[in-house]
Amino acid sequence: MAMGSEKRLGSVWRRAVGCAAAAFVFATGATHAQMPQMGEFSGYQRLDRAQVLARLAAATPAAAADLRSTNLSNLDLARVDFKRADLTAAVMNGANLAGANLSGCNLTVSFAERANLREADLRGAQMFSMQLGGADLRGANLTGARFIGDLRHADLRGANLQKLDGAADMKNQSMGLMHAVISSADLQGADLHEADLSRADLSFTSLAGADLHGARIFGGDFSGASLARANLAGADLRESTFIDTDFSGADLTGADLTGSVLRNVRGLETAKRAGAKGLPAER
Repeated sequence: MAMGSEKRLGSVWRRAVGCAAAAFVFATGATHAQMPQMGEFSGYQRLDRAQVLARLAAATPAAAADLRSTNLSNLDLARVDFKRADLTAAVMNGANLAGANLSGCNLTVSFAERANLREADLRGAQMFSMQLGGADLRGANLTGARFIGDLRHADLRGANLQKLDGAADMKNQSMGLMHAVISSADLQGADLHEADLSRADLSFTSLAGADLHGARIFGGDFSGASLARANLAGADLRESTFIDTDFSGADLTGADLTGSVLRNVRGLETAKRAGAKGLPAER
């Protein structure tokens, strides 16, 4: 490799490491003001749609397309098959990825804030420390994906998150507990059955009508959230926080809320609670 290319590559990866650190901080509760802004991604290699498609066309089953540390912001990549590409530290803010096939892709420390991922296929994707604030994921399929990152204000209505692995990373705590942040999001009617979102922040999120049966959300934060008409049968909700949470019409049959904090909750009197543990006694 030529010396100039080596320098450019080194610069890109130093930039990626910096963004990774920012992503780690954000996933543990930092604000948008601390995140890189659109103009701060100028050091990434900017690709247009034709260049992206060319790299994907050159991919083989043995060698996935290399799209690491590229800037794909605002591109129209709807219904594109990414063929399990490596999108580590890629920037896709504002991109149109509706219906795109991102299954099996490596999206570690990538950015897709405000992106259109409606009905995108993200099955089995690696989404560690991925930033998806404000993204549209209506009807997207995240079955079996590994997710720890930011979904604040995201629209996940009708999305498929069954068997999603969104549990906190208990091994990597050098910069604080890494966990999923899905606060102030819309998951109405979403399928999260058998998903693991242990220690996730789901505060002020609407899970109305969502399917969470058999889900594991140990130590979750549901403060201000709506669980109205949600199916939580058999869910593991131990040591979670429920402050100002709406349980109206929820199915808590066999759910375990042992050790949880329940304060100013609403609608428990209308919830199904046969066999549930950790709930206050019925009046």
